[in-house]
Amino acid sequence: MTPRPEPWPGDPLGVTGQLPPGRLLAGPHPDGETARQRLDDAVSAVDAPDVVLALSRDGHRTVRSGGTGPVPPVPREQLRYEIGSASKTFTGLLLAHLTQAGTLSAGEPAAVCLDPARPAGRAPVTLAHLITHTSGLPALPADFFVRALPTWRTNPYAGYPDQRVIDAFLRRRRHRRPGSRWHYSNFGVAVLGHALAAATATPWDDLLTGQVLRPLHLSGTALRPAGPDTDATGHRKDGSTPTPALTVGGFRAAGAVRATPHDLLTFLEAHLDPSGRPLAGALRAVRRPVLRRGLGHRHVHTVGWFQHPSGHGPLYFHCGATLGQQAFLGFRPDTGTALAAVCTRRFRARDTFVATAYALLAEA
Repeated sequence: MTPRPEPWPGDPLGVTGQLPPGRLLAGPHPDGETARQRLDDAVSAVDAPDVVLALSRDGHRTVRSGGTGPVPPVPREQLRYEIGSASKTFTGLLLAHLTQAGTLSAGEPAAVCLDPARPAGRAPVTLAHLITHTSGLPALPADFFVRALPTWRTNPYAGYPDQRVIDAFLRRRRHRRPGSRWHYSNFGVAVLGHALAAATATPWDDLLTGQVLRPLHLSGTALRPAGPDTDATGHRKDGSTPTPALTVGGFRAAGAVRATPHDLLTFLEAHLDPSGRPLAGALRAVRRPVLRRGLGHRHVHTVGWFQHPSGHGPLYFHCGATLGQQAFLGFRPDTGTALAAVCTRRFRARDTFVATAYALLAEA
């Protein structure tokens, strides 16, 4: 029997670190009124029709909402929001879980997962390369823009289906050795989703739902739009023109998740304290650094998260944006704090949303 490759072979561009310790800083809780005031100030600083900031510290939640638009019929904090590229944190957790369970290895060649009869070749693109953005793939396939042009301002991903993503990967000529360079790639994570689905013989939506969403009790999270009574409505940069619900075609693993703020907090709280939870091993694994890059190795990446130093321990975060919405997810084990922030306005120059959310978490 051919042995499985190591989970994270070669640790692309860096070395696997140890899991940072848990709670290092036992600072006092801000009282309820102080926490609410901080969130209200942050909500006011974001110019968007709908804004929700949801903070958890040691399991104590404070959720505040507002915005420049009319109050929707459904309370803002009960709606599902498109989180765009922050969906990659769910995909990373799924990969870590399947690796921990022995179902597959992150060192598997992606092309072999998609086509078992295909030879792996020398230095193949692995599942680990795809989730760490070191596969050598561009941000999007070469022919994506031509196909997306007719719906560029409404739903550019909708016209690029599953099989086209797969074919674009399998026929692409490699220009760079995998693991030699970091380049953020929606294409790569989309391919990862298809590779995982093929390797487990399970459709992507069923795979993520069964292995991640259901075990973590994320009933307010979905992978497809449901309608205005359930999903928040995004807006263009002017803040007044609605955008259609996002349809991501073959890029679901890279950006399909939409969730309520409370579900996003549940997801983040599981990362803060994996003990006794489903997927505990995977939740710990995605906090370990697997990639360091830049001058002095200042940029640290885990399986799906960006990591920055903060206080007495690391701060983990990921942002996401669609044509009409933005999201920020982050957590700090040193203070036991998690923050989920969403808004319904497309990113624009000098946008305050991400900076406001990041500062709120960094100062928590």
